[in-house]
Amino acid sequence: MKKTLMIFAVLGLTILTGCGNGEKKEASPYGKTEQKTEAKAVDATPASVRVDLTNKGIGPIKSVTLSPEIDKEMAEKGEGVFKMNCTACHKADKKFIGPAPKGILERRTPEWVMNMIMNPDEMTQKDPLAKDLLVEFNGSPMANQHMSEEQTRQILEYFRTL
Repeated sequence: MKKTLMIFAVLGLTILTGCGNGEKKEASPYGKTEQKTEAKAVDATPASVRVDLTNKGIGPIKSVTLSPEIDKEMAEKGEGVFKMNCTACHKADKKFIGPAPKGILERRTPEWVMNMIMNPDEMTQKDPLAKDLLVEFNGSPMANQHMSEEQTRQILEYFRTL
């Protein structure tokens, strides 16, 4: 009986000391074992300030050409559309429920901005940057305002004036 108990005790200790949680172990110069975990490289920059001028987003807008001069009439219409539909969640120059659009075209492509306005549901499901924004802003999704391409383009022109 003692021999059987001794075998189970040794077997149990062997299993406990042999099993790890998949982490690499490295011998310390002091005789103890240290555990090393491999950390993934994570971009700690908040999505609202991260610059990505290559992503065009997901949606109907594939290409936008901006003239060097701002179309003042279009920008004024865009300001009106923005004030009517967007100011419940966005302030022009500071974070609110959603990110501030000031300087957005220094961080995003025009196509991405327009696709985010026109197609926020699919963008927050499939676009990595839109997903990160959703997390940053506490899961507050951008409301789909069912904007036309013309209204969205007007808003984009207004953003150029901020």
